[in-house]
Amino acid sequence: MFCQRLLIAALLVLPALPAWAVDGAPGRGLKEIPDPELNLMRGRYTVGGNNVAWFGVTMISQWKGNDGGAVQGALTLGMDFRQGSTPKLTFQPSVQVTAADAPLPDTSGRSIDSTGLANASGLVQSVQVAGDGNTARNVTSLTIRDGAVPVAGSDDGTRIAQVQQGGASASAVLDGNQARLLLQVDGQGMVQQWIRNGSVGQGIALSGDGQNASNRLQLELVRNSVAGNLPLSQNVAQAIALNRGMGPGQ
Repeated sequence: MFCQRLLIAALLVLPALPAWAVDGAPGRGLKEIPDPELNLMRGRYTVGGNNVAWFGVTMISQWKGNDGGAVQGALTLGMDFRQGSTPKLTFQPSVQVTAADAPLPDTSGRSIDSTGLANASGLVQSVQVAGDGNTARNVTSLTIRDGAVPVAGSDDGTRIAQVQQGGASASAVLDGNQARLLLQVDGQGMVQQWIRNGSVGQGIALSGDGQNASNRLQLELVRNSVAGNLPLSQNVAQAIALNRGMGPGQ
């Protein structure tokens, strides 16, 4: 289990540091950190009894322009680990584009470069604006609980949904070890969210004026109250660990 691997990794570092017993005297060998002490540590990792039963991701992105155009997309991803180490996946994408009723604003002379986000790790929230009168909002939440696993939605095997109309496009994709939601309008910028190996992120880049864009990312982890051996895949485990410092975003 991921928590066990973290604890083992931490213990392996201890030989390089002085070991002290509770009474202040030097100690020998490796000892498991007791739960009361772990409770004071960020992350609060414990050994056993907290196996992951289900992990879910919900992404919702919206973009409205002052020309009447609108682009929106959503996806839900569920991973059910109750039947063994290989999770049962469910994926539901949805995208929509509403055509603009006026010409797109001229943004010549403005530029935004978001390519660096592809190399970012950890939790990423980015807003880049090169116009006036814009509104941008990134919101991320993480819920960890015990209890019932959400009822899985239908999964027809679709792993990509995309639509394009004029200069606007939207896509929701599950590809290998990553899920991504991307909205784009030619010359106006992009709105995106992703979860991949070692990174969870939201990005908004606006070149036009009077644009309204938002990202909402919801992560939910349900723990199995019965101890067992349900190892969490590395990609998902890294994503969860990196969310410990999440706030309401920008």
